[in-house]
Amino acid sequence: MEAAAAPSNERLDFGKMGYGCKHYRRRCKIRAPCCNEIFSCRHCHNEDANMLKNPYDRHELNRYDVKQVVCSVCDTEQPVAQVCTNCGVNMGEYFCEICKFYDDDIEKGHFHCDDCGICRIGGRENYFHCKKCDSCYSISLLDNHLCVENSMRHHCPICYEYLFDSMKDTTVMKCGHTMHCECYHEMIKRDKYCCPICSKSVIDMSKTWKRIDEEIEATVMPEDYRNRKVWILCNDCNDTTEVVFHIIGQKCTHCKSYNTRTIASPVLPQ
Repeated sequence: MEAAAAPSNERLDFGKMGYGCKHYRRRCKIRAPCCNEIFSCRHCHNEDANMLKNPYDRHELNRYDVKQVVCSVCDTEQPVAQVCTNCGVNMGEYFCEICKFYDDDIEKGHFHCDDCGICRIGGRENYFHCKKCDSCYSISLLDNHLCVENSMRHHCPICYEYLFDSMKDTTVMKCGHTMHCECYHEMIKRDKYCCPICSKSVIDMSKTWKRIDEEIEATVMPEDYRNRKVWILCNDCNDTTEVVFHIIGQKCTHCKSYNTRTIASPVLPQ
């Protein structure tokens, strides 16, 4: 019995990691039901479809709608399944029948999250699903992040790619908003330390605030401005207060942050 099983196992592994596209290693292609054309994967379809000249023709493929796949080894078109009905190869070492997803590179640690409704990578044991944020996060963020409802179901504020099913790594900032890791590091490298969505500081700015304190102390304002006051809104703590104006910056009296902006004075009740 063992001798008979060996050829079958060898057949399943035939061509593994030898086919695919820039997005995935897989031994099949998909027929897109939206345009009835064959593509290496959903992302290949979306890239092509979003380059169409007519904006009204641009569209994205719904992964759940895929019904037919084409074996890359023998070119047989067939209903979605893991094993080719003609040549008997695994069209994907990892296969999700729900997402119609195939991948031969199982070192990615694929797993399907029922709450997200899609497949993730990184190993199920390393992630948890936050019900309020409605997305999977690294286990290191369990009870250690600020929840923002549906925080991943929006576009990256830097590159504007949809985050929820993005293939790029994402990060959760102190404020709870999310963006691509590479976009975050590029933002910090360019000395931008505020969340592009809510304007809160995303790193510890205490040393910077201390340096601004020293600059303000060393910079005397002209006589006409020394006692001028303005109302400010603190982006970090949302406190509104009246402070003495200074050309270098206005300090929040509540949290000592300089991440503030001037606003109109409040209207007092008649």
